[in-house]
Amino acid sequence: MSDSSPLPPVRLHPEAELARDALSTPLLSRAARLARWAGPETRVDAGGGLVDEQLPAAAETLGLTGDDAAACASEAWRVAVDTGLVEIADEEEGTVVTGDDLALLTGGSPHDVLAVWLGALETVLADASVPDLDDLVEAVDEGGGIDFSSLDWDPEAEAQFLDGVLANLYVLTVSEDGPGGGPVPLPALAASMIVPSDMGEPTNDVLEQVSDAMMRLDDQFRMLAPVGLVEFQPVDEALMADADEEPASPVDDTDVSRYGMVTLTPLGLYGLRARLLEAGVEAPAVGDLADKGADALLDGTSVFPPAAAQAETEQWLARREPLAAARELLAAARGSDEGAPLRRLRCQQALSLVGAEAEPALREVLDDAELGGLARVWLTEHGAPDVPAPSEAMVFWLTIDTVAAQLAAEGNSDELRGLVEGLAQQHGGFFAAAWRVEHPATADVLEAMGRLHPDKRVAKEARKAAFKARSQQGG
Repeated sequence: MSDSSPLPPVRLHPEAELARDALSTPLLSRAARLARWAGPETRVDAGGGLVDEQLPAAAETLGLTGDDAAACASEAWRVAVDTGLVEIADEEEGTVVTGDDLALLTGGSPHDVLAVWLGALETVLADASVPDLDDLVEAVDEGGGIDFSSLDWDPEAEAQFLDGVLANLYVLTVSEDGPGGGPVPLPALAASMIVPSDMGEPTNDVLEQVSDAMMRLDDQFRMLAPVGLVEFQPVDEALMADADEEPASPVDDTDVSRYGMVTLTPLGLYGLRARLLEAGVEAPAVGDLADKGADALLDGTSVFPPAAAQAETEQWLARREPLAAARELLAAARGSDEGAPLRRLRCQQALSLVGAEAEPALREVLDDAELGGLARVWLTEHGAPDVPAPSEAMVFWLTIDTVAAQLAAEGNSDELRGLVEGLAQQHGGFFAAAWRVEHPATADVLEAMGRLHPDKRVAKEARKAAFKARSQQGG
């Protein structure tokens, strides 16, 4: 779960709300109840687990019945020990005492509660990477050890696989073109880890691997749901029946939900982001820049998708007086470096969220070579009187700056292609004048226009202008 490129920013729920969610998860609430239930007569084995004789009483305390009652009670106890809700008092005697962290669940801050929940999550994730108990029993050798080779199980590889799946689920959830808070089909998650990105039609062998991974994930997500990481609709058991068995009821093979659906909860988003940050991954959250300067805001949001950039900017503006905020944004937007055009675009977008109180700041930069065009656009859009007309040089400079910003933000997008076509069509002598514009990105912009314009004659004209611009810049 480590990568050098930043992930899309996540919108987290308030910590107080997330802490309430954590306290209500089945697993953590059971662990807390067992921690309060434990007393002088409670005994644990060498590994800190409840001795078998006490599991029925623990299950009864939790109101659990059925074949899985003892296993669920054992799991909740293990979480209680791992998170410090219970502590081993005497290893030889197998006695326990209430842990200091139990008080955090009722008297601690929301952050304290979430720290305990994160400990529970780590326990469950570790358990989810372990093979089925029946397989482990079969793999025990004569000496009492586990023959891992017979399991065809690599603990590190299993943990990395689950981490990769969860990272993909996180990215899908936070991406603006993803399902958002909606469910993700289990086969899609399995395929994201198995099918090479450059593979066209998957081979039968690859499809079999995807199927195996899907069933493994089905077991793992069943374990992860009680800790509140995900909401999970398991694989339809009819799909796992023998091929020669008649299904109990008619099945719809086109219903993708039958193959399992998983949704990352708001608490799960918080938990996975915490793990990503710990692994050294840049995983921003909306609001991270709210208390930083305008330079950090414009640089930081330069890689954000549009909706996230606006949400981040709104939080930043909410903490500042409009006129002071506008002056700070304009100052941060100056520069001739490669990132400056995109900073000015983000500045323009931020200023669009500021009311008429910002007008003095915009008038102050009307004569600024880099900000004068931007200021005129804002003043005109806000219906300000006596806005001076821009010079032709300013119009062309602003045009080059805008296209350079769009290139940095979107690459060769359809929107940019439309902008390029519109510019060439509206200004018959555009290229004859544009190559003279004294902007660091002039040559790059003209080259891009030559690459993007569908008309070969216009594209050639743009490339010739780019050559002239580069020659003028000494390149």
